[in-house]
Amino acid sequence: MRSTAHVQLLLSTEELTVPETVGAHRPQGDLRGVRTALAAHGLVDAPTRAAAVVVVTRDAPPPGGTAVDGVPVRTADSLLGALALAHRTLADGAEDLVLVVSLPGAPGTVRVTRVTRRGAPRDREPDGTPADDTSRLLLWSGRTPADAAGSRARMRAVARALTDDVFRALPAVVPCGPAAGAVRGAALCPRADPAAALDAAEQVTAGRPRPVALLFPGQGSQHAAMAAGLYARDQVFTEAVDTVLGLMGAEGAAVRADWLSPHDPVVPVDDVRRAQPLLFAVDYALGSMVMSWGVRPTALLGHSAGELVAAVFAGVVSLGDAVAMMRSRVRHALSVPAGGMLAVAASAERLRPYLVGEVAVAAVNARLQTMLAGPAAPLSAVGKRLRDDGYTVVTVPATSPFHSPAMAPASAAVERAYAGMRFRPPGLALYSGYTGGLMGEREALSPRFWARQITDTVYFGPALDQLLAAEDMLLVEAGPRQTLTSFARRHPAVRSGASAVAPLLPARPSDPAADRRTVLGAVSRLWTEGHDLDTAALETLWSGGPGTQARGPLPAAGRRR
Repeated sequence: MRSTAHVQLLLSTEELTVPETVGAHRPQGDLRGVRTALAAHGLVDAPTRAAAVVVVTRDAPPPGGTAVDGVPVRTADSLLGALALAHRTLADGAEDLVLVVSLPGAPGTVRVTRVTRRGAPRDREPDGTPADDTSRLLLWSGRTPADAAGSRARMRAVARALTDDVFRALPAVVPCGPAAGAVRGAALCPRADPAAALDAAEQVTAGRPRPVALLFPGQGSQHAAMAAGLYARDQVFTEAVDTVLGLMGAEGAAVRADWLSPHDPVVPVDDVRRAQPLLFAVDYALGSMVMSWGVRPTALLGHSAGELVAAVFAGVVSLGDAVAMMRSRVRHALSVPAGGMLAVAASAERLRPYLVGEVAVAAVNARLQTMLAGPAAPLSAVGKRLRDDGYTVVTVPATSPFHSPAMAPASAAVERAYAGMRFRPPGLALYSGYTGGLMGEREALSPRFWARQITDTVYFGPALDQLLAAEDMLLVEAGPRQTLTSFARRHPAVRSGASAVAPLLPARPSDPAADRRTVLGAVSRLWTEGHDLDTAALETLWSGGPGTQARGPLPAAGRRR
């Protein structure tokens, strides 16, 4: 017998079509027909003999002793209850597989979840520090308020009886109820009292969900170990980061080593040689992760270097070319004398009398949120004058004078490097901080447009105005520190509730588990908003990065996507 403390559940869900003659399509669920269908698809005896089949149904259980090819069939009234049964079965037995069948699936289908044992839960972060995953996200839905309330009540009953070992073995996200149910709820449950979190959670009737716009931040948002809590925990995120850094060769390996090291980095994170590659990799990986959940954004908006990531998702430039463009920016920025950037709580118009030499307005982020940039000495003098005059001035973590005339020599060199790149018209609505509105084909296809981004002002605020004037949106920030989220929260469309925000990472540097909790909070927001998420993909969150033990696919016959 195995100790229950050393079992972690790994889920893989698909929908199987079943013949109507077996009755599995009926809402009440003909369990005998389901067992026959499972046997027909080879899911009981191959590839690994199952320890049990657990059928999720509210109907009467099958007669005692019922089995398929000697495998016992049990019932549970929720997926959460089925997983508790699966945990006990896998912990006590020699087999490595439990099949959970949810009734009903879509018409003519059943949802079959392969539950396997993955060994001990991960107890270390990539940097060697102890892991602390204390929360699980429970999702439920129903076609009516009564249906959804019933789902929550059944989950609550199971949650009250969950032992610590079973809770730790659960996947990060446990979805219960029909994926397309209009009445939805979500509870981010701590290990200490998941039932109380279920009681406190709101249940909403989702209407037409607001479309999603992805926001990608640029330099100044970076911090040490940003998003490191997702690396080697989420497979999509990890593979995306590795792909970007792999395109950088040996330099990418050095960037990764500094990012994940528990010690002082060889190159500080605010240095352009670290900030821009890491921001690009993290922004791109977060966007990829969100799309793996089935989210399809209708608009994209990047800030400064984040616009290059947005261009990849819009199809303007390939990932390989975008990484080459980013590296060219970094290389030529190093040839420019050191400078910096300042964030000032004032309008650009109020600040223009203070500008001297090559100090310029670098970004207009909101009505009273402006950034200045320039060479180190004159920028320091401008900052002192502004503080002396009572302005709130914050130094932005940057070592180069981006978006100022001081970058002109680098811009000219970058334009020559971009001449061989292939650009395409945007395939999605791509809002540009350099035009303050939608990017047109002329801008997208111009190497000069992309090269001048390191010298020109970023008009993020006007671009956000245009985005939110077009339609009410759910703004999902795919990057660290919630910089763009904070700008958006001040926008009248968000303050009125017409639009909303959902950041993917914490507002300030924190522990790795906080990265994962914030992601789960964004999943919760997308779910209750009414977006049809791929619950099978959500079940695998935090199940590992590349190298995670492969799960055998379901048989091709009868499989439905």
